Amino acid sequence: MNPTFFPATYFSGLLVASVIRWHYSRDYRALVKKEAKRPKADTPLVYLPALGMFVLPVVYTFSSLLSPLDYRLPVWAGCAGVIVYAFSLWLLWRSHVDLGPSFSPVTGTRPEQRLVTAGVYSRIRHPMYAAHLLWGLAQPLLLWNWIAGFSMVFTVLPLYLARVGPEEQMMIDRFGDEYWEYMERTGRLFPEFWQYDERIF
Repeated sequence: MNPTFFPATYFSGLLVASVIRWHYSRDYRALVKKEAKRPKADTPLVYLPALGMFVLPVVYTFSSLLSPLDYRLPVWAGCAGVIVYAFSLWLLWRSHVDLGPSFSPVTGTRPEQRLVTAGVYSRIRHPMYAAHLLWGLAQPLLLWNWIAGFSMVFTVLPLYLARVGPEEQMMIDRFGDEYWEYMERTGRLFPEFWQYDERIF
């Protein structure tokens, strides 16, 4: 298998993810248009993942600037990356489907918003973050470069760490005991098959 297959797979998946986000953010875009005001991003870190998922992979793939930091992997590792990547895209799609019109790229709640606890949200509270972190694990198996390969992890992780605590506090303030009960039966990023320290993840 030609190693160029893996970067091609990566960019195909990036296109799929972009279509998913565009399609399922239509309600949010309509709301912004109706109110004639775009909500301010809660943190500048929200723009950071674009560097890791798009800018650096493009530089790596279409120029030689990062080539001194290339590495080689066996083909089976790239195939494993394809599987993990495909699952991350499925989880990204499924989490948008289950969240429905409650989706917003910025932190906040609306008066009519309901607490979503069905689908993938019945097992984990933050499946979109989980999808992007899985993407970050797949990326170094698809893009064989020390910068472009690991750029997704190192750009998504700061956003996750900065946002997840305030987001959950916001949901507690909005939904009260209902959200506390939801937290007790779900994990942040992983289903509660085992106990783990949620102060980290």
